[in-house]
Amino acid sequence: MNNYYVDLHIHIGRTASGRPVKITGAKTLTLANILREASEVKGLDVIGVIDCHVPEVLDELEHVMAAQGWTEHREGGVFADNVTLILGSEIEVYDEHCQGPIHALAFLPTIEAMRAFSAWLHKRVKNISLSSQRMYGTGRELQAIVKQLGGLFVPAHAFTPFKSLYGKGVKKSLTEVFDADFIDAIELGLSADTAMADQIAELHRYPYLSNSDAHSLRKMAREYQVMRMDAPTFMELKKALQYENGRAIIANYGLNPRLGKYHRTTCENCFYPVQPNDERCPACGHHKQIKGVFDRLQELKTSDRAPRRPPYIYQVPLEFIPGLGTKTYKKLLAHFGMEMYVLHKASEEELTEVVGEKIAKLIVLARRGELLIHAGGGGKYGKIASE
Repeated sequence: MNNYYVDLHIHIGRTASGRPVKITGAKTLTLANILREASEVKGLDVIGVIDCHVPEVLDELEHVMAAQGWTEHREGGVFADNVTLILGSEIEVYDEHCQGPIHALAFLPTIEAMRAFSAWLHKRVKNISLSSQRMYGTGRELQAIVKQLGGLFVPAHAFTPFKSLYGKGVKKSLTEVFDADFIDAIELGLSADTAMADQIAELHRYPYLSNSDAHSLRKMAREYQVMRMDAPTFMELKKALQYENGRAIIANYGLNPRLGKYHRTTCENCFYPVQPNDERCPACGHHKQIKGVFDRLQELKTSDRAPRRPPYIYQVPLEFIPGLGTKTYKKLLAHFGMEMYVLHKASEEELTEVVGEKIAKLIVLARRGELLIHAGGGGKYGKIASE
């Protein structure tokens, strides 16, 4: 068996014809560019492209497969040179059982299965050509079709204040909306880590995924996991989530939750940090808040015990390093090749030769988890103190 770098939540911004898919996604986030970035820059082995329900995306994929000689593996997934593409879809659930909208990820093994899912979804959304559309039906109906087609079902960024399972989607339990037995994993999101999620006892049975939710090429692999599998295929991914016959998630790599956009509760108006019980912002007097993931989990907490988990390794993306701009980023890639090597392997001496002592030291301190971080909240990322 081998270890594989896996990021299962990457959006398509535009099709090859220029048609928008994820409205908030970068125009450069095309299928071709995603595959190139994954293999040549990020060092990813398996990627989940979660807008594959769009008919034009499937047509484009099949066209490129024919032109490039790519194939579908008999165990699922498209082999695209050095990267395996897992076909996924992000759907918004907001049925009569929900307190607020919930995003969920569905992964299917083959193009045929995804086309069948797309045809089913087409009758239940307003625009099948766009990402993350609201589905008119129940969460359990969505789970049922995903399982019928041999797929995997994962609640997305499960704790963020907006459009998530525990943000506003349910009062207390996922069973209010979903069948607990038809969930294959929980996606943590950028503002939570393993330890934070394990405060909810009903989640102890599920594996955790740390994915990038990339809306631009640069943000791919800002979170990912290392999986031990026999091959980079859909069926091996499924076995790894079930820890079957030695397959497993070896480690989760993700942002320190303090760097996430929704870690702490902030004033809705000026983003000043506030306490959940504050009636008004002490800075501007505004009376509305955006509740942070940290505080929401304090409300939902049902356990002080944590099951045995793979290590959650804090990763600070290079774009968060003070003073490390686009020019310096390109210099690092030109010298070291893959971003993974810069983040986790290059010595301080090697880094100093390329970018100087100050930035090299910050990269190494980030790797050790020793940087001072000002927590994010209200939709603004946290920041690393430069001194």
